Amino acid sequence: MDIGKSFSFQFEDRQWISKLGLGAVIAIVPILNFAWSGYMVGIMRNVANNISEPLPQWDDLEKKFSEGLILFAAGLVYALPMLIVICLPLSFFVVSGILSGSNNLQNIGQAVATAGGLLFYCLMCVFLIYALILSVIYPAILVIFSREGTFASCFNFREVIDLVSKNASSFFTAWIINLLGGLGVGLIVGIINAIIGWIPCLGWIVALALGLSSGIYIATIYAHLFGQFGAIAFSSRPRTA
Repeated sequence: MDIGKSFSFQFEDRQWISKLGLGAVIAIVPILNFAWSGYMVGIMRNVANNISEPLPQWDDLEKKFSEGLILFAAGLVYALPMLIVICLPLSFFVVSGILSGSNNLQNIGQAVATAGGLLFYCLMCVFLIYALILSVIYPAILVIFSREGTFASCFNFREVIDLVSKNASSFFTAWIINLLGGLGVGLIVGIINAIIGWIPCLGWIVALALGLSSGIYIATIYAHLFGQFGAIAFSSRPRTA
C-alpha cells in the first residue's frame, strides 16, 4: 500500500479546491449531505480502479445522493440493535414508574426498576462489543458496496469476512493508519484552534473552517486507504458490477 499517497493525492488534482470545497458545502447541508457519502464511495471506486485522479467530479450528483441514501438506510438497519439496547431497559423503567404510583405495588416497581438497570448494563456490554466489531468491519462493507452498489451488498457478511480474513495485513494497515492519521490531523487542528480561538469573530470563523476542512480531509484519507485495500482484495477477482 502507498500510505503517503492517501495523504497527498487530494492536492495532486488540479481541481481539488473546487471539488472538495463543493463537497464541504454539500456535507453540511441536511439531507443533501447523503451525496457526500456517495462521493466517498466514488473515491474508493476510483482508487480501486486505478484512476489517475481519484477525486470524482460532481456532475452526477443524483447518483452520489442515491448511493449515500442507500448507505444511510443500511446504517439504520445496523443501528436497530443499538435502539433495542436503549428501548428495552427503558420500558422496564416506564413500567416501574407506573407500578410505583400504587402503594401496594411499590416493592414490585422497585424490583422491576432493578431488573431494568441490570438489563441495561448487560446490554450495554453487548452494545460496546457490537459497536467495536462494526467499527472494524464497516470499511470492508463500504469497499464491497463501492464495487456492487446495491443495498443487499451492505449485508454480504460472508464476503466481508472473506475479504478481511484473506487480506488481513492490508486491511488492518489501512485501519490503523486511518486511525492514527485522523488523530494526528485532529491534534494539529486542535492546537491551531486553541491558539486562534481566543480571537473574537475572526478566530471563531477560522476555527470553524479548519474543523470542517480537516473533517473533509480525514474522510478522503479514509476513502483512499480503503480504496487501495479494495484494489488489493479484488485484484484477482472479476468485476461483478
